[in-house]
Amino acid sequence: MQAIRVERRPPAERLEALGVRTWPVWTKEISTFSWSYEEPETCFFLEGDVTVTPQCGDPVRIGEGDLVTFPEGLDCTWDVHKPVRKHYRFG
Repeated sequence: MQAIRVERRPPAERLEALGVRTWPVWTKEISTFSWSYEEPETCFFLEGDVTVTPQCGDPVRIGEGDLVTFPEGLDCTWDVHKPVRKHYRFG
């Protein structure tokens, strides 16, 4: 399985080319929960601080300004340290 891919502070041109600002916004309060990805997700964190721990792999810290791709088939636990606001796209 592929790993979680994180691009720290990608250039505005990259975000514009992806159309990030047109994607829906998801928010989440401080919490811990399990999640399974049935399809890949790409998201851009507007706010927040999260540790995502794959069932088989090392924890990944994610936060404001990160462009993240979660692979299809990933089973993980989200530990939201600071409330999240992110643009997201599945598929």
